[in-house]
Amino acid sequence: MLLLPSFGSASADPVVLVIGDSLSAGFGMKTAESWPSLLEDRLAESGYAHRVVNTSISGETTRGGATRLPAALERHGPQVVIVELGGNDGLRGIPLGEIRRNLQNMIDASLAAGARVLLAGVYIPPNYGPAYTQGFKQIFADLSARDEVALLPFILEGVALDPELMQADGIHPNSAAQPKILDNVWPVLLPLLETP
Repeated sequence: MLLLPSFGSASADPVVLVIGDSLSAGFGMKTAESWPSLLEDRLAESGYAHRVVNTSISGETTRGGATRLPAALERHGPQVVIVELGGNDGLRGIPLGEIRRNLQNMIDASLAAGARVLLAGVYIPPNYGPAYTQGFKQIFADLSARDEVALLPFILEGVALDPELMQADGIHPNSAAQPKILDNVWPVLLPLLETP
């Protein structure tokens, strides 16, 4: 028997949908330690009725996210969508135009579904060359300005260069970093939420 998900119900708690990669999927730690799980706790403590639906997958790219997002929007009817993707594209040297198009498609789909968008950016190492590195960074700023969506320029601000907050691979933040990541997200997210 196929059960179709309901969404848009007036009695349903509003949803914050997170679609990201390993930085949001809790790679290398318990799910409860990841920043999206901590976000749900903070929302409740702050008087918000929102649920956090984390659809992040380690290794995800903007292409994969753009493919998966429409079904997630239909299923969950989120009030806010946090898009945290692009890092894996950058590390693979995916053409900047393709990354931009995929992120734009995700923003467009979210806005068309009536959701507010928080675009969470990442930086890539300088060894990819100044043109690619700067162009990659600029994608997030350009899309935020174009569509007037909220922007967190670097989700790992205060984390990425601190070895005590990173796993042994030097790429993924550890569990101790998750509250800091949430502190980065929180002030950008707050204006997108209804008053508690």
